[in-house]
Amino acid sequence: MRPQLQVAVDSLDMVSALGPLNKAVEHVDVIECGTILVIAEGLRAVREIRALYPGKTILADVRIAEAGSLIARQCFEAGADWVSCVAGASLATIEQVVKVAREYDGQVQVELGETYSADRARFWRDLGVQHVIVKRSRDREAAGDLSWGDADIQRVSELAEMGFTVTVTGGIKASELGVFTGRPVGVVIAGREIMKAADPKASALNLQHAISQVWP
Repeated sequence: MRPQLQVAVDSLDMVSALGPLNKAVEHVDVIECGTILVIAEGLRAVREIRALYPGKTILADVRIAEAGSLIARQCFEAGADWVSCVAGASLATIEQVVKVAREYDGQVQVELGETYSADRARFWRDLGVQHVIVKRSRDREAAGDLSWGDADIQRVSELAEMGFTVTVTGGIKASELGVFTGRPVGVVIAGREIMKAADPKASALNLQHAISQVWP
């Protein structure tokens, strides 16, 4: 199955978020109300983006670490379809988030950190988590490490075999998607590649073209 394209909207305010998003939105599948945007604007960001784009899947990337029921409920009531948790959240917290997600017919995503435990991932799946993110961190990228290691690539397949939809992210460019050839990626996230592009629509189309080439 061809991966979906997710745009990470991590602007510092709604004005700077909506300009590029409006240009690219026709060619993306999932809109991520990023952590930075939610910190800056609160869940107003989710509510407004839901109102503007009622047909799109919306992720509230709030990276829940605790208070799972409370935070998840607020996100889903604001209009999110998916919410995110950090890998370090307790299993009790993740279980709370999954329980609330089921009330709203929503889905839960866990973002892997620098360390990875296959056993812990299996617990997430047993609890009902649908999505996991394999990430090249922004800090690692800023330090000059632009590689996708063999362990990262193998992790995609391992997690997909557990039954997760696997998302890849971390400053992804269309030109590097080929590294995932043959791997069961479910979602490709692009943030700066679309949101900071001179032509966000063209950039989103370029990413969709690259996705269709890697996963025909």
